[in-house]
Amino acid sequence: MHFKRIRFTENLDLDLNDEMWHCADCGHALISARTNYKRGCLVAERDPREIHRPILEGEHTLSPDPNWIRILEFYCPGCGRQVETEYLPPGHPVTLDIEVDIDALKHRLQDGELVVQDGHLYPAHEKEERHD
Repeated sequence: MHFKRIRFTENLDLDLNDEMWHCADCGHALISARTNYKRGCLVAERDPREIHRPILEGEHTLSPDPNWIRILEFYCPGCGRQVETEYLPPGHPVTLDIEVDIDALKHRLQDGELVVQDGHLYPAHEKEERHD
């Protein structure tokens, strides 16, 4: 069975045919959908003071302290589109924010329980309600 791509986030598509995460902008294959998509991205670690400039002078500037927080930006290696941003304590591992049971999703699509329309995933019974 051939599956249509699913728009998973504003910046991320899931292709069940090759089981890969793809950039929603350029279509570049990032990494296996069975792992964390962020591992397939280019990563920039930013000094939080560059993003949140100090407002006050002195010890308490209202700007995040880089000893307490780091900002990671994840980019598509194909087109440079920013895919995600994370604020993490130094030393904290990159978070896993999306985990998909690929096999169960394929099964539900094959059984007709779910449908993909215009890149979006819907329960099959909603398709009739949308008059498509």
